[in-house]
Amino acid sequence: MDREKKLLIGVLALQGAVQPHKAHIEAAGADFMAVKTAADFEKIDALILPGGESTTMLKLIERFDLWDSLADQFTKKPVWGICAGSILLAETVLSPTQKSFAALPITVERNGYGRQLDSHHVDINGYPVSFIRAPIITEVGQGVEVIASHNDRPAWVKKGHIMATAFHPELTLDFPSPMHRAFIDLARETA
Repeated sequence: MDREKKLLIGVLALQGAVQPHKAHIEAAGADFMAVKTAADFEKIDALILPGGESTTMLKLIERFDLWDSLADQFTKKPVWGICAGSILLAETVLSPTQKSFAALPITVERNGYGRQLDSHHVDINGYPVSFIRAPIITEVGQGVEVIASHNDRPAWVKKGHIMATAFHPELTLDFPSPMHRAFIDLARETA
C-alpha cells in the first residue's frame, strides 16, 4: 500500500457508539467514515463494529439487507468488533444464544460482566477503558491471540485480520487509544 495514502476506516452507523471513534481514528493517522450501506462498505479499508445493543444491530442489519455484504467484507477487510460488535463476530453467543456472523472463533456470554449498574472502568495495557454491559469472552478457539485480559478472562483478542474487544476504548478522551492504533496498524499491514 502507498504509505502516503490515508486509510479510510468505516464505523458501522446503524446503532451504538459511532462518533466517539472519529477523534481516535484521525489521531492514529487515518480518515473516519460512518457507513450504513453496502456501497459504503466498498469505499473503506477497514471496518469497526461499534458498541451498542447487539440484538438491535442484528435487527437493523437484517431490515436493511446488509447481512451478506457485511459477511463478505469480514472475509476481505480488517474488522474490529467492540462490545456488541464482538458479539456479532463471535462464533458462539450465550445468555441467551443469538445469531452471529461466526467470523471469529470465540464464545461470548452477553452481559457477562453484569448489567448497566455493574459497568466499570479499568486500565487495559495502561489505558483506561469502559466495560458497559460487556460480554465475557469465555473461550477462544485455535489461533486466537489474547492481547489483554480482565479478571482472568480474555478481553482483547485477534485472529488474522479480525480483532475484538469486550470493552470500549473510544469513550476515553486520550487520542488515539492503543487499540485504535493497533487496529489501524493491522489495516495498514493488510491493505
